Amino acid sequence: MSQESLKTLFHPFASGVLELPAEGTRYLFLGAEAGFTPPAGFAASLSCVQGFRGEFLKLQAARLDPQPQAEGEDFDGALILFGKHRGENEARTAEALARVKPGGRIVIAGGKEDGVQPMRKRLYSLGLEVEHMPKYHGVALWFSVPADASALIAALKPSDVVVEGRFKTVAGIFSHDRVDAGSELLASRLPADFDGNAADFGAGWGYLSVMLAERSPRTVRIDLFEADHLALECAKANLQANCPDLATRFFWQDLTREPPKEKYDLVIMNPPFHQGHAAEPSLGQAMIATAAQCLRAGGMLLLVANRGLPYEQTLAASFREHGETCRNARFKVLWAKR
Repeated sequence: MSQESLKTLFHPFASGVLELPAEGTRYLFLGAEAGFTPPAGFAASLSCVQGFRGEFLKLQAARLDPQPQAEGEDFDGALILFGKHRGENEARTAEALARVKPGGRIVIAGGKEDGVQPMRKRLYSLGLEVEHMPKYHGVALWFSVPADASALIAALKPSDVVVEGRFKTVAGIFSHDRVDAGSELLASRLPADFDGNAADFGAGWGYLSVMLAERSPRTVRIDLFEADHLALECAKANLQANCPDLATRFFWQDLTREPPKEKYDLVIMNPPFHQGHAAEPSLGQAMIATAAQCLRAGGMLLLVANRGLPYEQTLAASFREHGETCRNARFKVLWAKR
């Protein structure tokens, strides 16, 4: 989310179109990101919610006391930053409607590619009087919470999704409606005789961990590391449902800043390679370097990547041996040994 979207969010207050919240009022801030400056006279206390670990750490560094998920009720209003996932945007809007008192104001903002205008039309179709204002290459919209918001909440709250009949996911997390094709390729190359401690970097909703446990039933323990808090909650449910006897631990961490504190015999990963809308191979490169640091001597890294991503140089710099297991039209599976 650009800094412009943060300015768009506060512009209706800064321009005097909306009344500034008074001292003693409480506002929920969903999708909060650091770097915002409320206009002079904006006196509400903000309850900042951010489930992505990297942004959470920035809010924490700014001493804004963030939470990974919303808590509390009867807020006087809410601010919502939209992102690129429609399901996540709808979930945040439903969350605000459930937690803001009747008559309270909800203000939403995002870039023009973030679905703010379609949300305005949808809210209008659901019977809300919605006002809006374009500014800073984005759009802000706002409305008041009706006396009974239950129908609105039901219409907007995304349903849980079940993938392949046994994996629980929710809209907004990576590959929420299907098994990612890259992960599926890596799963087909996981070892069948592994019997040590493994780590799943960027575990998502837990698919690769379940596949490793099923292919190698003598696996001692799997530690799952994931930066998306909501995805990690899904992973907990999926590992408990599919591998109830497996020893597991779950870590909400940004592996580019918070390396694991233990050593592993195996690391598996399908590293992210996008930051916002742009490709960013350095994310995967940083995770490969982190994997090298937390593998025991002789430990193995297995990862899947888009064919065009330049990970081989990073593997050569960090590992004693490395190579390619297989590839298809889109992906390649790489290995490396300490």
